[in-house]
Amino acid sequence: MVEPAASAAYASHAIAPARVMRGEGVWLQALPHIASLCHRPALLGRSSATSSLREQLNDDLNRSGLSPHELILEFDCCERDLQRLEQELRDHACDGLIAAGGGKVLDAGKLLADRLGLTCITVPLSAATCAGWTALSNLYSPSGAFEGDVVLKHCPDLLIFDHNLVRQAPARTLASGIADALAKWYEASVSSGASNDGVIQQAVQMARVLRDQLLIDAETALSDPQSEAWVRVAEACGLTAGVIGGLGGAQCRTVAAHAVHNGLTQLPACHDALHGEKVGFGILVQLRLEERLGGSQLAAQARRQLFPILQSMGVPVTLTDLGLAKAGLHELRSASRFACRPGSDLHHLPFAVTETDLLEALISTDSGITSGQKQPKEQKA
Repeated sequence: MVEPAASAAYASHAIAPARVMRGEGVWLQALPHIASLCHRPALLGRSSATSSLREQLNDDLNRSGLSPHELILEFDCCERDLQRLEQELRDHACDGLIAAGGGKVLDAGKLLADRLGLTCITVPLSAATCAGWTALSNLYSPSGAFEGDVVLKHCPDLLIFDHNLVRQAPARTLASGIADALAKWYEASVSSGASNDGVIQQAVQMARVLRDQLLIDAETALSDPQSEAWVRVAEACGLTAGVIGGLGGAQCRTVAAHAVHNGLTQLPACHDALHGEKVGFGILVQLRLEERLGGSQLAAQARRQLFPILQSMGVPVTLTDLGLAKAGLHELRSASRFACRPGSDLHHLPFAVTETDLLEALISTDSGITSGQKQPKEQKA
């Protein structure tokens, strides 16, 4: 926990997992640490694509003298699923929870452990998000629509970032993680405002360095999973992004990029797009808002720079890429309305944004991002 001097305003927030283990084959090295934390852990997973990896983890836990109980997440991290799993954890007298998977699984595991007071161990099976690090879980509806986030009492007790496990994930998940991590700079540099808090300033500068590192190494990392660039990028997405959020706390918040993501999740047509893919498109929308409403030429320049980089990584840069080619104006307005609801992170922008402003930004980002051409009127969408 971080607590400033007594003369300063009191602040306290969870910064990091109690222990982080990272490297090649570190899962096996972590088994004694897991055994010191719990004896009857639940092993939570979801995707059929990672079922063989979870079988391996389960076997390793059994060989270490533990008695794991397998749990399966049926939906995204949603309340209906959580209540079912909570009862199952009680029925089997589990004393720890090991969440192994992507962001939704990690979020569900952290939230369940928080509610039941269980030891929490996260094992990311991709570098698509920093969810394995943070004291935060996102809640979704059973259909995958974002509902809100929950601040947890603390970060995980143990984070195991095994390169061998993460490397087996599709390259698409790493590209998504890069987009999500890039948002740290574009959002934190705005939400931190004119803060004179040294720790917040340092967290924002870490976000800038993170962005630069990703832009340097992304191409090599995506093309060569055995490269040192891959290690730097995967750890940047899965670990460093979490460090920034932990240090910066509430004043290094998500802004419009994640608010756009939250709005887009309300549209079933783009549910197949990954979290970071929606966030990457959301960065472009945020920069468009900064350009049009904030008058920022730097934002316009950043947008022109970022567009081809995201595109080269296969990250969606248009509504069509997101599966919304046939989306009607009423659907896009619905997504905009949700993103602009009271309390939305979008309102951390230093200027007012209406539902119509965001709708126009969505449309103009989609249709004229590289050309600088005059954007279509709403009725022509």
